[in-house]
Amino acid sequence: MTPAAYLPFLIQALLAAGITGLVIGASHFFGQRAKPSKIKDSAYECGIAGDGLSHTRFSVKFYLTALLFMLFDLEVVILIPWTFIYREFLAHQISILGPILFFIGVLVLGLFYEIRKGALEWEK
Repeated sequence: MTPAAYLPFLIQALLAAGITGLVIGASHFFGQRAKPSKIKDSAYECGIAGDGLSHTRFSVKFYLTALLFMLFDLEVVILIPWTFIYREFLAHQISILGPILFFIGVLVLGLFYEIRKGALEWEK
């Protein structure tokens, strides 16, 4: 490949780095400065001192829901590129349907297991 083929990637990487630097620099330049002793011992958010405890406890269901979301989000991240390259593999007589069906089957079995164990029931 010629170096010119990498030009779009280079432009995108430079834009991402530039925007990131700009946002961090603007936050540092325009951000409020608070004395560490004031906010060290209390929860501080949006300029209003907190009324309750600074460390609240969350139910395990919140974390379980987040893990399930990540699992099925990962499935989409894998399936979308697979749909784009499937036609190219068929053109070269390479079947990739079996491995992806195995992958989906494992995820479906995991989903049935979660349903059977009651992981998706919010109230018990």
